[in-house]
Amino acid sequence: MNHASTVRPLQRVLITGATGFVGRQLCLRLAREGVHVLAWVRDLERARAALGDGPELLATGAPDAELDAALERCDAVIHLAGAGLFDRRWSAARKRELRASRVDTTRRLVEALGRTKRRPALVSASAIGWYGPRGDEELDERSASGAGYLGELCKAWEQAALDARAFGVRVALVRIGIVLGLGGGALEKMLPPFRLGLGGRLGSGRQWMSWIHAEDLVELLVTAARDARYDGVFNGTAPEPVTNAAFTRELGQALGRPAFLPAPGFALRLALGEASVVLLTGQRVLPRRALELGFSFRFPTLAAALERLVGDGAVSVVRAPAGPDTAYLRRARPRYLLEARTVVPAPLEEVFDFFSRAENLGAITPPSMEFRMVTPRGQAMHEGREIDYRVKVGPLALKWRSRIEVWRPGEQFVDSQMRGPYACWWHEHRFERGPGNTTVMRDRVWYAPPLGVVGALAQPLIVRPQLIAVFNYREHAIALRFGRATTGHVATREAVQGPAKPAA
Repeated sequence: MNHASTVRPLQRVLITGATGFVGRQLCLRLAREGVHVLAWVRDLERARAALGDGPELLATGAPDAELDAALERCDAVIHLAGAGLFDRRWSAARKRELRASRVDTTRRLVEALGRTKRRPALVSASAIGWYGPRGDEELDERSASGAGYLGELCKAWEQAALDARAFGVRVALVRIGIVLGLGGGALEKMLPPFRLGLGGRLGSGRQWMSWIHAEDLVELLVTAARDARYDGVFNGTAPEPVTNAAFTRELGQALGRPAFLPAPGFALRLALGEASVVLLTGQRVLPRRALELGFSFRFPTLAAALERLVGDGAVSVVRAPAGPDTAYLRRARPRYLLEARTVVPAPLEEVFDFFSRAENLGAITPPSMEFRMVTPRGQAMHEGREIDYRVKVGPLALKWRSRIEVWRPGEQFVDSQMRGPYACWWHEHRFERGPGNTTVMRDRVWYAPPLGVVGALAQPLIVRPQLIAVFNYREHAIALRFGRATTGHVATREAVQGPAKPAA
């Protein structure tokens, strides 16, 4: 069969789990191709804050007739919904919740597919926990299922999705490994101790970790949705799994930190109970079927993935040279300057429109920050406009109020922090036409940490890495939404003579 004949363009896709770590990135990726996304979500307010103003929202609590009508308009369904496996211990009540969020939700979705005439393809998430603990055995899609709670849960989850075949629906099951990405997932939990030099292997470190970069997983899901050859089971893992000890060593090297403090198995069992078995055993899983169909992994090796994920990227932070001579900066006295430069493969008008709308901030903010816009949506932007947000920084939920200091459509806007976690925050966004049909974005942020001496001590270990992570996530979101960007450092100086002249 001609490969081109198996690929169908996507015009409308329904996504469950759209506000999750992978779902958010998937929405941005589909928007790049002009695909209309319908997000089936539990909390409409939270979803709008997280996804921006692009996707159409449908509440899970709405009548079945609304779900049926949405499916009639779709070419595919990408089903990612499911409560977090390792958020809490697996008590009897938590196990019921995990099953309901996966199996029961899948059954409702499949029943709705059975009532439609259109029959969109179904790409349904599963997990490599399906294989159970198997030691050093190499596993692919032909391998038998394994034992244990997670294996049984995955089997019921997959069977509920496969029931859609009775209605003539093409079903692709993607068994997902450990997803490595910015702003959430497993790496988000690992980075704080590793950055402090307190990381180490889990248990013996001999267990296998079958991982995948978030960008590769998103691309695999999109490919499975539009390519009719993707039918049946596919492993959503990179081609080169590693042991936990090797992963620990690579992450420590990528961060330039020692990684020699192990987490003993008994401590994990005490903290996580039954769920600790998954972390202490693991699986060595290979993506045989995706490779056979010619899927190309952008990040096939762990070294390549970590280089992309934990470096400073196109962001630099230096001691603050003089900034614009404004009353705000004279009063607030910034101590540091962060600069970033990104070339976006899209026209200036489109890029400025996207980034200048406060409603889209949630879509380019790390999911772990739980961004919420408090000010009513849709208000016109102008100098003097104040906008209120809520964000989470670590365990702290914080209020943030921004003021638009400069507003020049198509060229520049500047926001300052009126209330928030920093002693000073002045953020300049500049936009220029680049070569070809591109846009050059330049960001400069003058800031000062809070709490005086304490903030200064926290700057290299906490504040600077966190800010760089936020800007790197934004660059990652740009790549998903507009295509791979060309990035690079902007030249910076430790100091300049005298205050800079105000922008004309």
